[in-house]
Amino acid sequence: MLTSIPRVLILAVLSAFLLSCEQEGPTQAIIHTDMGDIKVELYDSTPKHRDNFIKLAKEGFYDSLLFHRVIPGFMIQGGDPNSKKAAPGQMLGDGGPGYTLNAEIGELHYKGALAAARRGDQQNPERRSSGSQFYIVEGRPINENLLQQMTQQTGLEYTPEQKQRYIEQGGYPPLDGQYTVFGEVVEGMDVVSKIAAAPRNATDRPKADIRMRVEIVD
Repeated sequence: MLTSIPRVLILAVLSAFLLSCEQEGPTQAIIHTDMGDIKVELYDSTPKHRDNFIKLAKEGFYDSLLFHRVIPGFMIQGGDPNSKKAAPGQMLGDGGPGYTLNAEIGELHYKGALAAARRGDQQNPERRSSGSQFYIVEGRPINENLLQQMTQQTGLEYTPEQKQRYIEQGGYPPLDGQYTVFGEVVEGMDVVSKIAAAPRNATDRPKADIRMRVEIVD
C-alpha cells in the first residue's frame, strides 16, 4: 500500500534542491593584491585552464608571487614562481610549474579578460599556454575601424554582439585567436588599472613589488 509523503519532507527536499541550484555556476576566484582585490570568473568553456588555475590556487602556488610585467592600456601579468624571491630589477617571465597546457583558444580579449601567457609562435607553434603565468587585459578604447582591420589581418569575423561589447567596453583584439582566454574580471577593474599604471622599469617590471594571493571562492 502506498503511503503519502509528509508535506514537510517535500518542502525540505524542494528547499535543498533550490539551494543547490542557486549555488551552481562558474567558479570565481579573488586575486588579493597590495593595491586591492580583483574578483575573476573562470570559464567552463576552457576546462583545462580553469581546473589548472583552481588546482594551483588551492595549493598556494600563487601566494606571494609578483605582477612582474605591467603596461598601461594593455595588461598586467603575473604567475612566474621565480618572482617570489626575485631581487629588485631581476628579469622575470620564464618561470612555470614545469608543464604547459594545450591551447583552448576561442574567447576574446575584452576589457578584464583573464588569459594564459605563453611563448611565441616560433618556439611554440601549437600555442600551448604557460602552466601558471596569466595576464589580465586593461585594454584601450576600440572602434569599428580597428575591428575591421583585425578581421582583414587575421580573418577573424566578429559578431554584432562581439563588436558592440568591444566598442562599449574596450579591450585588446590584436591578441584574439592567439592566446587562451579562460576567465574575466567581475569586480576590481579599478585595481587592474592601478596596477597597470604603477611606475615600472625598462622591462615593464613595477619598481615597487606588487604581490598576489589567489583564493578560490567556493
